[in-house]
Amino acid sequence: MPVLVGTSGWQYRDWRGRLYPQRLAQARWLEHYAERFATVESNNAFYRLPEPGTFAAWADRTPPDFVMAVKASRFLTHLKRLRDPEEPVGRLLDHARHLGAKLGPVLLQLPPTLKADPAALERTLRAFPADVRVAVEPRHDSWWTDEVRDLLAAHGAALCLADSPHRHTPVWPTADWTYLRLHEGTAHPRPCYDRQTLAAWAGRLADLVGPGADAYVYFNNDPGGCAVRDAVWFAEEATAAGLSPTRVPSPDEAPVG
Repeated sequence: MPVLVGTSGWQYRDWRGRLYPQRLAQARWLEHYAERFATVESNNAFYRLPEPGTFAAWADRTPPDFVMAVKASRFLTHLKRLRDPEEPVGRLLDHARHLGAKLGPVLLQLPPTLKADPAALERTLRAFPADVRVAVEPRHDSWWTDEVRDLLAAHGAALCLADSPHRHTPVWPTADWTYLRLHEGTAHPRPCYDRQTLAAWAGRLADLVGPGADAYVYFNNDPGGCAVRDAVWFAEEATAAGLSPTRVPSPDEAPVG
């Protein structure tokens, strides 16, 4: 499987005139995006769970090879804090399953105030059926323990590798696939990445999962069109590192500033 490269979301106003033509109706942005990227990370469900019909419509509007990762509801991660996960996990999947074969991993992004709770995490991971991939993005340093690493590995869940100037994630191979989120670079203009950092991540990914990498890579630095340009650059660096990234826009569709 190639390295799927995309962005965290597709509906950003300042991408008009960059990725999206000025006169393209916003209602057609997903189709335009999916012609240029093979994957997207949807954060809609984090704020409000879309109806099953919305997921089905996204599937109908995208090419056969398109994959959508889904960020789990903040009700589960931030309000319930992983407690009693069975109902919110079941409800999420009842809706997201309408993506059909286009459903990618589910991302559990934990709040920065949530300290390590292996028992709650294990119960949450058990709530997911075996055919659904789960990536976990802890944001409190207390999670970086052997117990947590072994727990993720036991359930085949990927530790989300999160890149940010404010947070450093250990690079743990807890599954036979991986999930990388690039939140914020330090190049100009902010929050863009520079080539050197992207090349380093491409090399790290190649070392972690090998040339046949089964990986999902999402850029979450949308201001100024950085995410689109950085995805293009990352794909180039990934190719140089011996990986096989999925399609990205042409460089002239990815100006920043």
